[in-house]
Amino acid sequence: MALKKNSLYKGTLQNIILKLLAKEVKMYGYQITQRAKELTQGELEMTEGALYPLLHKLEADGMITSEVQKINGRDRKYYLLTDKGKKQQVTQEEEMKNYLFNLNTIFNI
Repeated sequence: MALKKNSLYKGTLQNIILKLLAKEVKMYGYQITQRAKELTQGELEMTEGALYPLLHKLEADGMITSEVQKINGRDRKYYLLTDKGKKQQVTQEEEMKNYLFNLNTIFNI
């Protein structure tokens, strides 16, 4: 994963992907990378080499599913959360919020 400014995002990539899919319903790979970059004002730049292996792992684990649609004569693979993925996203988001709360507490002492 290429990160423009720091490597703290690395351990949260799965959480980020699941959250984006929960919010946007379905997205294709490039769209995921661009949305993450946009939301972080350029801080998070995911490479294809980091994104696609994780998407394949999430799909193998039953967290996401994919569907191919023809757009302008070309196949585009969209990723969607499964019910299992939706539950996992909620759990991970709660864990992440607790983690961020604790970090904030520590760094504001």
